Amino acid sequence: MRILVVEDDPILLDGLKAGLSLVGATVDAVTSCADGLTALATASFDAVVLDLMLPDGSGLDLLSNIRAAGNTTPVLLLTALDEVADRIKGLDAGADDYLGKPFDLDELAARVRAIVRRKAGRAAPHLAYNGITLDPATLTASAAGKTISLSRREFALLSALMERPGTIRSKSDLEERLYGWQDEVESNAVEVHIHNLRNKIGRDLIETVRGIGYRMRDARS
Repeated sequence: MRILVVEDDPILLDGLKAGLSLVGATVDAVTSCADGLTALATASFDAVVLDLMLPDGSGLDLLSNIRAAGNTTPVLLLTALDEVADRIKGLDAGADDYLGKPFDLDELAARVRAIVRRKAGRAAPHLAYNGITLDPATLTASAAGKTISLSRREFALLSALMERPGTIRSKSDLEERLYGWQDEVESNAVEVHIHNLRNKIGRDLIETVRGIGYRMRDARS
């Protein structure tokens, strides 16, 4: 899961980046409406955590602009303005959820997972395909009742493939899911993660579509 955080408080921003990374997210961060708009126009994110009070305007203006542009990325508003009228205004502007400061990081992470799940049209909290089950809340994987040990990026890659198992995911798409702006990406990073996953879950479960990308193999094929 790749998340964009738009927050100008440096202490809170560092806490959000560290905390969300610990629960498996790839986190990119900006500190203004202008940079947030640019980020959303140039990269794909699974969710946005958006502060309302930013140095160059209101987060509601950024939210209205991205919704007007047809961007449907789930947005969670995070703000000290927590009156009922403020929550209504934010939700009516196109937000998917609203959390007041101060907040609990575990609750924030759970709310982000929920809005991402709703966007994907999934009601179940777990991902399951071909006998493999992933739990995004605990970053655990299992098959046939046995736990599979995955690194954070292996878990993120397998999640990306299992979210849309019949869809081919390109190498660049997977790189964008796994790595933020500040991360150095080796040219063969995705191939290495795919190789490791095949060793752990079975070599036949991830199919290489030559010249295009990867997808989960249908159990019937």
